Amino acid sequence: MLPAMDLEWNGVVLTISDRVSKGEAEDRSGPILAEGLKANGAGWVVQDKCSDDVAKIRTIVEHWVIRDADLLLTTGGTGIGPRDRSPEAIRPLLDRELPGIAEEFRRRSQLVTPNAMLSRTFAGVAGHTLIVSLPGSPNACRDALEFLFPTLLHGIAMIRGGDHS
Repeated sequence: MLPAMDLEWNGVVLTISDRVSKGEAEDRSGPILAEGLKANGAGWVVQDKCSDDVAKIRTIVEHWVIRDADLLLTTGGTGIGPRDRSPEAIRPLLDRELPGIAEEFRRRSQLVTPNAMLSRTFAGVAGHTLIVSLPGSPNACRDALEFLFPTLLHGIAMIRGGDHS
């Protein structure tokens, strides 16, 4: 197995927002995550968007899991607003949750903003895909890239059967 630094991998960024999906608002978080994946060595990155509809979210996530995307980052829908349904849409698709990723993200985010405790950020594995659902805030997405890499690359290597070297 290749060390995480030499790992060939791909990524998908899914922006979950009613307004962005309708073209009523600019996607400010998705491009930040996509650039971050490229900067961390992704061979290719796909950006997608959808409304906060649970069935639509689930369909897109299932599409990328079936295609063995290595890393799927979602942005949006992890708060406590009436349409924030990302956890309800994606959690049932997970084979295993990875609570440490969300715990660390919230712990480090709490140092930046007290509102981080309201985040329902979560992570897990579905098939061979590592999924991390993040807030829709551009700043939170920048922070996530800083906080979570290179650990996510190690996670991809582990999903592929790598060891802890």
